[in-house]
Amino acid sequence: MVDHRDGKDYRAIGKYFEIEEPKKIVFTFQMPQFSESVDKIKVELKEVESGCEMIFTQFINIPHEIGWEAEDMEKEKKSYKEQYKHGWNLMFISLEQQVARDK
Repeated sequence: MVDHRDGKDYRAIGKYFEIEEPKKIVFTFQMPQFSESVDKIKVELKEVESGCEMIFTQFINIPHEIGWEAEDMEKEKKSYKEQYKHGWNLMFISLEQQVARDK
């Protein structure tokens, strides 16, 4: 997957582990230009009255340093979560715009 944003390409790679059409996809996710870390993503779709609802879960694999205390891990976890949330929101906004253009 490539996200084109602000004149830059952000490339994501991964492997599919589970596809249950049209309800669920489970895959690995990595953005090599930012990190060697590989996360797992689960996307579940539920039918609702107005269309469908997506439940998006990212299981973040946080690299850590030897000697880190619990508060160090929590701080890093919070930082990763904020960065990923921001990035995914940008990608979902872009996807929403693309779908609206294609209608």
